[in-house]
Amino acid sequence: MRRLWVLPDTEGESSPAIALCNPNGHIRQAAPGAAALLPLVTIRCADWVAPVREQARELLRSALPDTRLEILAAVTAVALRTAQRQHGGFAHELVVAAAREPGAVDALLTCKDRSARRLGHRIAVEQGRFSPARLAEIAAADSDIVVQDLCANAALAATPQDDQIIEPLLGSRQSRIRAAGVTALNRTGDTGRASAFLADRSGLVRACARWVLRQHGIDPVPYYRTACASPGAVAGLGECGTRADAALLRPLLAHPRPGVRTRAVAALRALGADDPEQLMPLLDDPSGAVVREAAVSLTPSADRLPEAWLRERLTADRPDHVRKASFRLLSAHRSMARLRCFLDLLDDPHPTLRAAARTSLARWAPADAAAGYRALADEDRARLDAQLDSAAATIGERKVTVLHWYLQASR
Repeated sequence: MRRLWVLPDTEGESSPAIALCNPNGHIRQAAPGAAALLPLVTIRCADWVAPVREQARELLRSALPDTRLEILAAVTAVALRTAQRQHGGFAHELVVAAAREPGAVDALLTCKDRSARRLGHRIAVEQGRFSPARLAEIAAADSDIVVQDLCANAALAATPQDDQIIEPLLGSRQSRIRAAGVTALNRTGDTGRASAFLADRSGLVRACARWVLRQHGIDPVPYYRTACASPGAVAGLGECGTRADAALLRPLLAHPRPGVRTRAVAALRALGADDPEQLMPLLDDPSGAVVREAAVSLTPSADRLPEAWLRERLTADRPDHVRKASFRLLSAHRSMARLRCFLDLLDDPHPTLRAAARTSLARWAPADAAAGYRALADEDRARLDAQLDSAAATIGERKVTVLHWYLQASR
């Protein structure tokens, strides 16, 4: 509330503003009201004490018509926040009615409060204050997705086939608005412009572009197969291609652009054609996005990856994104590999890995712990026991005892 309204100068504890916030209902009721204090009066309209509530409502009803616009905007923001309270409906209805008066909407449109701005735009659309072109401009530039959707839908409902309305939507930085513009191209039949969005960076926009083309009998897959060189096109091929298209995607794992490599990994996974042997080298990729995507694809087959190979990429001299990916894969490995990984990182200098290892170790209790422990060579068992004992200083003697019990329960 402090962001919306500056409390007027007060005179210590006896000021009306302080009195309106007093926990004593008699003091709140005796507090004098003033136009500058209407945001506080609005809160009191939902007061749990009936006399205070009725007095505040009468004051708000009489003062609201002559209130300055900046105060009205603050009152509206407060009323929208208190509307969900037990007695908050009165102020909400009164303020919404006042907001529909001429001049009030302008104050809400520039209000810093998000809910008040949304109300202002909703009223402005209902009253037809904006032309379709202006609605399209607001939808393309506004940062609030609710306002974006409201204005985009209103603009397209007014003139659904007007290029002057669709063009700003297509040029928006917001994917939801570009998707609305692309969908509107179905009414105009402009498949040429729709095809330009087949390789958009947003999956939602790509899906809308494919839908428009299919509505006019055009298959988008050949486009992806011939234009498979940008991140969006690679992702699109993964979204609508077949396993046979994996032959086009595998060479892109070595593409010089990290974005293409990342989307190629994701596309192969979407097509069910990802090969762990081809993805393993990507764990050393300089791009963190590529490494993270490769780790996602390798996780289902993590227990088939060499533990020693993963532990090499867990050492402190490796980049952070490589270490995190290796930790993710070792966390999905066999029980003994997971235990060794968690113990290795208990005192790691990286705070994220250290915290993750300690949390994971606290939850480590696999059903095959004893069987996995018995399958270890004598030397490996002795090394694991020593590692467990040395971890007592970090995780406590009791946790170490529990872990030993898990490992030797059925012996």
